[in-house]
Amino acid sequence: MTAPVLPAIKPVPAATAWESLTASWQAIADWFEAHWGDIGGAAIAATILFSLLYGFRLLARRREVRPPTEATLPDIFLRAAARTKTLPLIIVSLCVAIPYTSPPASVRGLVSVLLTATLALQGAAWLRDILIGVIQRRAAEGSNETLANAMVIIRLLISVTLFAIAAIIILSNIGVNVSGLLAGLGIGGIAIGLAAQGIFADLFAALSIIFDRPFSNGETIRYDTTVATVERVGLKSTRLRSINGEMLIISNTNLLNKEIGNFARQERRRVQFLISVIYQTSPDMLRALPGLMEGIVRDSGHEFIRASFVTFAPSSLDFDLVFDVMSEDVNVVAAARTRIGITLFEAMQAKGYHFAYPTQTTFTAAPDGTMILPYFDPSLTGDDGGKAG
Repeated sequence: MTAPVLPAIKPVPAATAWESLTASWQAIADWFEAHWGDIGGAAIAATILFSLLYGFRLLARRREVRPPTEATLPDIFLRAAARTKTLPLIIVSLCVAIPYTSPPASVRGLVSVLLTATLALQGAAWLRDILIGVIQRRAAEGSNETLANAMVIIRLLISVTLFAIAAIIILSNIGVNVSGLLAGLGIGGIAIGLAAQGIFADLFAALSIIFDRPFSNGETIRYDTTVATVERVGLKSTRLRSINGEMLIISNTNLLNKEIGNFARQERRRVQFLISVIYQTSPDMLRALPGLMEGIVRDSGHEFIRASFVTFAPSSLDFDLVFDVMSEDVNVVAAARTRIGITLFEAMQAKGYHFAYPTQTTFTAAPDGTMILPYFDPSLTGDDGGKAG
């Protein structure tokens, strides 16, 4: 079988390229000769436009007085404008004025390419400065050490992404087919994402924690069933100190996948007591117990919620006491809980209440089948307890 013969690639003759270049120069010379008045007016208009843009940049630089960590949103936009280079201002001014002079096709094509490239690159630089400024401002608001340490990585990722988009726009404008490039970048991005999906997931989870701020360093939170204090939020993991002193290192993704309760941001803390008294307590004492508990809470200056009977437990009659302590400090809440608990114990003892504890009564029988009670019953012996009539 004979292999197919590929057609030979014919080189472009040098004479043809030279003739094309010569024709372009001739067209430009004819354009200058025929429209020199329009070109002069366009030059004046371009100079005026450049002066306005340059003056705005000078004004933005003079207004740029606050450090990046204290900048407001207008300051961030002004800082981005102040960092505009002079060359883009010149190119934009010329490209805006030249189309009004009826230029030849070669000049129109050159103007289109220059304007697109300038706007793409300068737009990427502006957007990078604005995004980084917003992130720096966010990091300064919470004195976030994690975000400050990650600024180098964040700046690199933002710069690479934005300028890659700008390069694709420029290549597409000059006629380069970017479909294959985009497909290659897409496949490469998928491969990298699959290989490092855990790292990227934790990184984006860290950024979510930083910007959403469900908690901050030093705050006490409830993570799933664990209560701990946040010590540090890292780029991949968060370190928590449990109430028993154990250090917990949890990946940021797993941390956000669980329900989180932030105790430090509660304006009030709810305290609940379960009070159990013995079955031998009289009905009058049982009726008076909720009022006794309510009075102790109100006298302590806390917000009473409820005090009520709960259930008939196997060894006790259970009552529920609920009140709120108007403080977000866990130490204040602990002190209030201790004070009310001791006061309630003293008051119940003074009123003759007896606290119940798990007990079990065993009944036995005599040989004749008579039940033997586990306690003394005077009615069975006729004893009146020593009281004579």
